[in-house]
Amino acid sequence: MTENRYYDTVAFDVRNDAMILFFAKTRKSGDIEEYLLLMRADGEDFDDAIYIEMNENEFVGHDLIMEARMSGGMLTLQLREPAAELNGAIEIVVAYENNDENRASVETGVFRILGDRLEGGHA
Repeated sequence: MTENRYYDTVAFDVRNDAMILFFAKTRKSGDIEEYLLLMRADGEDFDDAIYIEMNENEFVGHDLIMEARMSGGMLTLQLREPAAELNGAIEIVVAYENNDENRASVETGVFRILGDRLEGGHA
């Protein structure tokens, strides 16, 4: 099973203890309707774990994400095992509006957060 998501806004941020890649589907009013957050913990107190959060449901991805692929306006996360949080999905396909700003955020964020998981694709 595949979990498909489409987002119109992408942002990348570096904080004191984490790198964050944020995908959002927004309403015309600008309010966030749905989101997906990829975060890599950073620092002495962290183990470089990768976390995934979708619409306030958080789950650890460090061991869950087996492979990541980028192509055009799409990021595919292949999971090691079915994710109960996603109704048993074994991959997450994240499609995003392929504009210059989103592309820049995705390219920087994906390499910084998922660099050791990237395989193939056309990044």
